[in-house]
Amino acid sequence: PRGGKEPYSDEAYARLNRSGEAAPKTTLAAVDPKPEPKTEPPPEAKPEPRAEPAAVGSDDVAWQWPSSGKVTNGYSDAGNKGLDFGGKSGDPVQAAADGKVVYAGAGLRGYGELVIVKHNATFLSAYAHNRKILVKEGQQVTRGQKIAEMGNTDSESVKLHFEIRKQGKPIDPSLYLPKR
Repeated sequence: PRGGKEPYSDEAYARLNRSGEAAPKTTLAAVDPKPEPKTEPPPEAKPEPRAEPAAVGSDDVAWQWPSSGKVTNGYSDAGNKGLDFGGKSGDPVQAAADGKVVYAGAGLRGYGELVIVKHNATFLSAYAHNRKILVKEGQQVTRGQKIAEMGNTDSESVKLHFEIRKQGKPIDPSLYLPKR
């Protein structure tokens, strides 16, 4: 009965007045909520664009090499989605940048003992085939912090498989790591 809403007009107001007491209430209900949403979005819309440039600036990550070992296998779109570092069992694996550990375990097939660090809304880094993981999920890590020991879990040889993912997609880490 009163479920339909109409835009305000003199005709609609007159029609509602003819139906009785509900007219002022309906009119007030129709008039009051409309100005509020109209005034709220502009202030909300203004902070959002301001936040976007800050997010773009926060995409800048200060990267470092996660291992001092030699790169034994480079990035390839068709095959290797990261860099493989050679070394011996127990060599340190370091966080390539500041961030938060979002995964630490052996649940992803093909990666062995794996650590994933989220650096910001855009970048993640992954460290696979570790012998021992030294951090826990939810832990904050700093660039250069030892987060694992190199190993050969789910791999034929001792190595660190290192990936950088931008918005979830693997990218060539050598484009972001400093020159050696």
